Amino acid sequence: MSSDENPLFGLISTFALLSLFAVGGANAAVPEMHRIAVDVHHWMTEKQFADAFAIAQLSPGPNVLIVTLIGYAVAGVAGALGATVAMCVPTAILAYFVSRRLARSTASRWPAVIQAALVPLSIGLMAASGLIVAQAADKNWLAALLTVIVAVIAATTRLNPLWLLLAGGFLGFAGML
Repeated sequence: MSSDENPLFGLISTFALLSLFAVGGANAAVPEMHRIAVDVHHWMTEKQFADAFAIAQLSPGPNVLIVTLIGYAVAGVAGALGATVAMCVPTAILAYFVSRRLARSTASRWPAVIQAALVPLSIGLMAASGLIVAQAADKNWLAALLTVIVAVIAATTRLNPLWLLLAGGFLGFAGML
C-alpha cells in the first residue's frame, strides 16, 4: 500500500466491490480477501489473516466478522466499521431488488434455475476458502495432515466439531503443531 493512499477509502472501496461477488456469504469471498489483504495491500501477514479468520469463526455472530477484523487491523475502529458496512450494504441492496424481481416472476422457471446454478458455485467458493485458510495456517506437514484428517472426520461422521477443535487446541498447546 502506498503511503499517500487512504487506507480507509481503500478498505471501503475494496469490500464494497467484493461484497457483490460473495455468492454464498462472506466465507465464499475469503480467498479474495486473503489475496487483497495479504498479497496485494500487505495489510496483514499470513498468520494475522489465519488468526483473524479463526477468531471470526469462533466468535458468535455472522461470518462477516472476518471483514471487521481486517478493517480493524488496517484502520482501527473506523476501519472495522467502514469495512463491515461496505461488505454488508451493497449486497443487502442487491438482494432486496433481486428478491423483489424474483417474487414477481413466480410462474417463471428462471428463479429455480438461478438458485440451482448458485449452489455449486457457493460450494466451490467455500471449498476454496477452506483451502486458502489451511495454506495460511498450516506451516508444517503435521499441521497439514491434521487439517486433512479433521476435514475427513467432519465430513464423514456426525461428531460434534467442537471435539475436533478441542483436540486441535490440545495438540497446539502441547507444542505438536
